[in-house]
Amino acid sequence: MLQQPTARLVRGAALAGGLAVLSLTSACSGAEGGTGADRGGSSVPPVTAAPAAGVVAPAKVEVIAGLTGCTAKIRIDAEELRQGVCHTEEADYLITTFPEERYKETWLEAASIYGGQYLVGARWVVSAQPKLLTGFRPKLGGTIRQLGATGPSAAPSAP
Repeated sequence: MLQQPTARLVRGAALAGGLAVLSLTSACSGAEGGTGADRGGSSVPPVTAAPAAGVVAPAKVEVIAGLTGCTAKIRIDAEELRQGVCHTEEADYLITTFPEERYKETWLEAASIYGGQYLVGARWVVSAQPKLLTGFRPKLGGTIRQLGATGPSAAPSAP
């Protein structure tokens, strides 16, 4: 079924568009060290360079896509981020790059409401199914981050 990845792509596009508007209307600089939601929960040790490819990020969407075996279709080309989508037989996934680390951290903070795992490198993020992220990590480097989902909680029970 392609419904779940498609829904994730739609949420990702909405998130990216919201982030673009947020960065234009907001004067905040983002957190240098990140937040607890975007750092915690990952038991995978960090990797800074892509051992298999010998590439050190930051990289362009097209370069990351090539390393993962696809040709990305650019969906967003804004000052704050570039985002491409890859369609493969295995799955669809998003590659997002940022001109500055603070934009990436802001994007990750906003994405934490959706939860899930993301492959995160220097000024780039790959959004894909966990099994794909594990396969991409030796090629791209980076760290797999588990972001916590937040949302409505159950109503308190009556006494």
